Amino acid sequence: MLNSHQRANLKSIANQIDTIVTVGKNGINEDLIKQVEDALKAREIIKGQVLPSSPKDVQKSAEEIALKTFSELVQVIGKKFVLYKNNPEKNKIKI
Repeated sequence: MLNSHQRANLKSIANQIDTIVTVGKNGINEDLIKQVEDALKAREIIKGQVLPSSPKDVQKSAEEIALKTFSELVQVIGKKFVLYKNNPEKNKIKI
């Protein structure tokens, strides 16, 4: 669980990164979860977006992805969301 200082730090880091995950009309499937897991392992923090054609709204989609990837949902703003998962091997981001 992230505290408020950690969450604020991650939000500031997330402002500078590009969106790399997109949830579309197919929703959340195994391929998308695998993509998110790989991205989190490599980067620790990722930004994603949910297209209007997605069957679920942004909040529910982000929560489901976070649950399935064992990551932390940092924030949801508009159609975008930010996920964080610590990787002890990389430990790139200091929170």
